[in-house]
Amino acid sequence: MIDLYYWTTPNGHKITMFLEETGLPYRLIPVNIGKGDQFQPDFLKIAPNNRIPAMLDQAPATGGESIAVFESGAILLYLAEKTGQLLPTDLPGRVVVLQWLFWQMGGLGPMAGQNHHFSQYAPEKIPYAINRYVNETGRLYAVLDHQLQDREFIGGAYSIADIAAYPWIVPHERQGQQLDTFPQIKRWFESIQARPATQRAYSRAEEFKDQNIPPTQVRELLFNQSASTIQR
Repeated sequence: MIDLYYWTTPNGHKITMFLEETGLPYRLIPVNIGKGDQFQPDFLKIAPNNRIPAMLDQAPATGGESIAVFESGAILLYLAEKTGQLLPTDLPGRVVVLQWLFWQMGGLGPMAGQNHHFSQYAPEKIPYAINRYVNETGRLYAVLDHQLQDREFIGGAYSIADIAAYPWIVPHERQGQQLDTFPQIKRWFESIQARPATQRAYSRAEEFKDQNIPPTQVRELLFNQSASTIQR
C-alpha cells in the first residue's frame, strides 16, 4: 500500500496519474497547503522541504521498513522502478525518459510556477517579471512541441516523462499559452487527457475542491517563507 500525501496541484496530480495508470493500491492523505498542513511535524518527517507530494511505501520491493520519498520526480522514478512500468528498461530509452523528467522538474515546472506567481498571486503586477516568465514558459512549450514532432509521446512510449509534464500543461491559459500555437503538444495533450487513468486521477481532486482557500490567504501562507520558517 502506498500512502500518498497529496494536494490538488500539478505535482500532486503527477502521482495520482501514475498510481491510477498502474493500478498500484494507494491511500490519499490530504495535506491542505492553503491551511498550512505542510508545516505539521508529522508531515515534515516525510517531506522536510514542506512541499507536496510525499509518499510512504508501506511495502517496499526489498521488504523491511516503510520507505519515505519526497519530490514528485523522485517519487515517479521510485514507483516506476518498483512496478517495472512507465520507464524503459533499455539504456537509450531510459536516458531519454529521465532527461525529460529532469527537464520538467528543472525547467517547465519552476518556470510555469513563477509564471503563475507573478501573473496570478503577486500583490504587485510587475510587467518585466510577467513577461519574463510567460516568454520562458512559451519557449519551453516550443521545446516540447519540437520533441513531439516525430513521436506519439515524449520518449516514444507513454512514460513518467509524460506524466510529469502533462499537469503543468493543463493550466496553459493561465500561463498565457494557446495550444493551437503548439500543434504537437495539443495532439499529445488531448491524447493524455482522454486516458481513463488521467480522468480517474483528476476526479480524485474533486473530492477536495470545497476545501480550497482564497488566493489572498494562500499568498500570505505560501509566499512569505524564509530560512526562519525552517529554523523555528
